[in-house]
This record gives sequence, structure tokens and C-alpha cells, in this order.
Amino acid sequence: MLLLVGRLGRPHGVRGLITVEPTTDEPEQRFAVGSSLLTEPAAHGPITVTHMRRHGDRLLLGIQGVADRKSAEQLRAVKVLVDSDQIPPPTDPETFADHQLIGLRVELETGDFLGEVLAMNHGAAGDQLVIAYRGREVLVPFVLAIVPVVDVAGGAIVIDPPEGLLEL
Repeated sequence: MLLLVGRLGRPHGVRGLITVEPTTDEPEQRFAVGSSLLTEPAAHGPITVTHMRRHGDRLLLGIQGVADRKSAEQLRAVKVLVDSDQIPPPTDPETFADHQLIGLRVELETGDFLGEVLAMNHGAAGDQLVIAYRGREVLVPFVLAIVPVVDVAGGAIVIDPPEGLLEL
């Protein structure tokens, strides 16, 4: 499965550096010097990172073969991807990577099938599972009180939703 780890932004300076908007929890690891990354559209990649540094709140990348502002400008808005097989599983048994959860069955504690995990939302409201349920998407807070069981190997998540959560 291909995972979005960032989107290339505007050029920085005249030597081909380009800003990147990371969409990963580990930007320093994903964009480390020497990293080879896939792109969307595929015609722009793969790319190899030759330089990475923080500049204020931004991350700047040097990319092999991109030596000037004009070349960097051609990569604006290109999505940067990695294959999920390249990402080691989390070492903490209570931590899950998004790609491990997407596609898992969602069941009630009674074993009744509810749907499937479509995506994860990470925001100010905390982490939320996006679940396909009765032809629509439902957001379920990804907290132990509501999601007591995550069985990645077994392909299922068990939820104990408070009354009304699935009807919102």
C-alpha cells in the first residue's frame, strides 16, 4: 500500500531547495538524506533526498537532479509516497500505524459486524477512525474506552460505542 508522507511546496532560494509539507509523524526519518521516495504523478519520481534541514517551522529538501529554482518549481504540489512495506511496525504494542488499521473489520463486542476502517483522522479532536457504516462514513474516537480491542493480525477492531455515536 502506498502511503502519502508529504506534498512538495514552493522552491526556497535559487539552488533547487524545495519546501515540503509533511503528512507523517516522522518527517526526519521519511525525508532523511538518501531516502528514495515515490511520487504522484509517477512521472516526477522516484526522487532521492540529497539534503534535509529545518528552516523555522518548514522542512527544506534537496532532491537529486534538482539544482535550480526552475527545476524545483516543476515539482510544486507533487505528492511524495512510500510503500508501507518499507515502514517497520511500531515497537509499542499500544501504537498502530494508520496503514495497519485501514481495511480492518469493525465489530461490536457482541461480534456483530459494523463495517470497515476507511481512514484515520488526526486533529485537534484527537485521533478518529473513519468507518464505513450503513453506506456512510462515521467518525469513532480512537480511545481505549471506545476501542478496547485492536487485533491487526486477526484483521479486526472491536468497538464499544456510547449510545448514539453511530447515529450521529
